[in-house]
Amino acid sequence: MSTIATSIEVNVPVRTAYNQWTQFEEFPQFMEGVKEVQQLDDRHLHWKAEIGGRVKEWETEITEQMPDERIAWKSTSGPMNEGVVTFMPVSDMKSTVYLNVVYETEGVLETVGDELGLVVSSRVKSDLERFKTFIESRGGETGAWRGLVQ
Repeated sequence: MSTIATSIEVNVPVRTAYNQWTQFEEFPQFMEGVKEVQQLDDRHLHWKAEIGGRVKEWETEITEQMPDERIAWKSTSGPMNEGVVTFMPVSDMKSTVYLNVVYETEGVLETVGDELGLVVSSRVKSDLERFKTFIESRGGETGAWRGLVQ
């Protein structure tokens, strides 16, 4: 298993950053390789992504969701992954998004790439950079889900 922990400061309030992150079906707009995310219900998502040159599909369950604070998930099928994204205010108009992901690689190419620290960690960091550009250029979120999952 491997872990990635990274963060980024975004020039939007915590509420805006959190609200946008709850719009899971928008992830392909800023997450490299993610082809589609379908929200099945309040707690379950179906993912389709290209990883290591192969298309993979899996489902995740949201295990915790606290508005303006955090969203945690774990995979329930397909490639093992779990994590948490945490939102912290810096000021009224600035926040930090912390992302911690634990995953298991599959196959030789993914394992070699992971050991070199090239594949997943650089992709996650780049995804956060694209999230920053996405949310800051819009000036607001595309939607919001303010429900609580415990």
